[in-house]
Amino acid sequence: MYKALYRKWRPLTFDDVISQQHITDTLKNQIINDKTAHAYLFTGSRGTGKTTCSRILAKAVNCPDMKDGNPCLVCDICREADEGSLTDIIEIDAASNNSVEDIRDLRDGAVYSPERCRYKIYIIDEVHMLSPSAFNALLKIMEEPPPYVKFILATTEIHKVPATIASRCQRYDFRRIRQEDIAARLLYIAQQEELSLTDDGAAMIAKLADGGMRDAVSLLDQCSVSAEEITAATVSATAGIAGRDHLYEILEAAVDGDSPAALAVVDRLYDMSKDLTRLCEELILQLRNIMLLKASPQTADKLIVCMPDELERLKAIAEKTELQKVMDKITLFQQCRERMMRVLNKRVEFEMTLIRVCNGAGSAPAAAADNSDIYAKLKQLENKLAQVNTSGGRAPAPKKEEVLTANSPAAEAEPAPNVDLKKLSGDQITPCDKWEEILEEFAKISPSVAGSLADSYAATAGNVMLITSKNRFFITLFKQKEHAVALGQAIYNVMGQRYVIRARCETSEHEQKSLAESLIKKAQNSNIETAVDNKSNQI
Repeated sequence: MYKALYRKWRPLTFDDVISQQHITDTLKNQIINDKTAHAYLFTGSRGTGKTTCSRILAKAVNCPDMKDGNPCLVCDICREADEGSLTDIIEIDAASNNSVEDIRDLRDGAVYSPERCRYKIYIIDEVHMLSPSAFNALLKIMEEPPPYVKFILATTEIHKVPATIASRCQRYDFRRIRQEDIAARLLYIAQQEELSLTDDGAAMIAKLADGGMRDAVSLLDQCSVSAEEITAATVSATAGIAGRDHLYEILEAAVDGDSPAALAVVDRLYDMSKDLTRLCEELILQLRNIMLLKASPQTADKLIVCMPDELERLKAIAEKTELQKVMDKITLFQQCRERMMRVLNKRVEFEMTLIRVCNGAGSAPAAAADNSDIYAKLKQLENKLAQVNTSGGRAPAPKKEEVLTANSPAAEAEPAPNVDLKKLSGDQITPCDKWEEILEEFAKISPSVAGSLADSYAATAGNVMLITSKNRFFITLFKQKEHAVALGQAIYNVMGQRYVIRARCETSEHEQKSLAESLIKKAQNSNIETAVDNKSNQI
C-alpha cells in the first residue's frame, strides 16, 4: 500500500530533524545525563517538528539501547513506538478529545505504572484546544505526577495555553525551517525516491511551504504525479499559483496605474482556474521584496525571496514607485486576503482591490481639513451666547438660595475664586466645551441626580465654573453635601483641576410652578379622556 511521503520521511531520530538544533541538542543532553523534565511544552507553527520531536523524545527516554541521546530504532520498544502499538506512549488529540471527562480518564490512567517501559509518556497534541475545565483537571496531575509519568504538550497557539500549565513545563519554541534547509531536504528525498526534481522546483516548493517541512513534502508528493520532471513551472501549475510572468505583469500594471491591463491578466488566470487567494499571497510577497529593495538596497539581496532571474525585474519595478506607495499596496492586498476568506465571490473582492491599487487608493493619507475658520466662528458664537446669558455684559448675580457658594457643603473641595465675580465681564467667560463629558462622568458617580442637569450648560472664568440649568430642582438637590461633592469630583475627573462652582436657574420660581401646574392639568385631562373612552366602550 502506498504511503504518503511526509509519513514515510518523518524523522525518526533527533539527528534527522532539520533547523531545530537548538532544541534537539538540549533534549539529547538531558537524555544522556538522565535529567529529563516531567513536562515539556513544544510550540511553533505547523510542520516545524513539534509532534515528531515529541515521539522521538518518548522513544529515546524509554529505549534500553539509547545512543548519544537518540533511540536505537531496532529494539522492540522503538519498533512498536514507530508502529503506534506501544501502550506506554499515549498520544491524545486535544482537538477531538478536549472535554474534562477525557482528561479525567487520563488522570485515572496515570496512577498505573507502565507495562514495559521505564516511563509512561502522554503526548497531547494541539493542547490549546482543551476546555477550561479540562485544563483545570490536567493541572494537578501535571504539577505532581508520579515519578514514572511524563507529559509532552504541543501547540501552535501558545497564547491560548493557561499560564498555570505553561509554568509547569519546560518550553521549547520551534522556529520556521529555513528555505535552503527545506530545499536541500527535498532534493535528498527526491533522490531517494528516484524523482527528477530541479533546483528551482525545490526552491519554489520551499518558498510555498512557508517554513513547514510537512507542507513541503506533501507538495513534492503531489507534484511527483504531475510531470516526470518537477520544475518551478510544474510546482506553480500543481499548486494553482500564478506563473511568474503573469505575476510581474500585474505588478507592473499596478505601478503604472493601468487597471485594464491588470484586470485582463486576472481574467486569463481565472479562466485557467488559478487560485486567486494564492495569487494575492504571491503579490504580497513580491511587493515585500520591492519594499525591501526600496528601504534597504544594500542588504536587500539577502532579505528578499525570489528566483535569481527575477531580481532585475523587481529592481526595475522598484525604480518606478515610492516606498510609501508600495507599503500602501501591501496593506490593501493584506486586507483583501483577509476578506477573501469570508466573501462568497473571491474574484469580485480581488478585482475591487486591484482597481484600488492601480488607482492609488490609500497611497497617501488624506490631508487633514483646515477647520480653524469654523472653530473661530464657533468660538465667537459661544462668546455671544455667554454674553446674552449675562446681564449687561456682567455675570448675573444669582439669588443667594440659587447658588452653590463657597460656603456650600462642597466648599471643602473648592479653592478660593481667582476672579472677582462682582466685576466679571463677558470677555472673561469661556464656554466649557467638556460639559457633556462632565455630565457623563457625573452620571457614573451619581446617576439618580444627573437627570436634574438635563439641558444645562456651563462656562468657566478662571477657576470658577458657572452652571446654568433649566430645572430649579437642581438647586434644591445640590444644597445637599453628597450631591455637591459628587459634581465637584466629576468636574475634577474631566478637567483635571478643582473649580469654584456657581449655579443658577434660567426658569423663575413662578415659571417653574406654572409649568408644573400645566403638566398636572394635562395629566388629569388625559385621565378624564381615558375614563370617558372606557365608559363609552362599556355602553
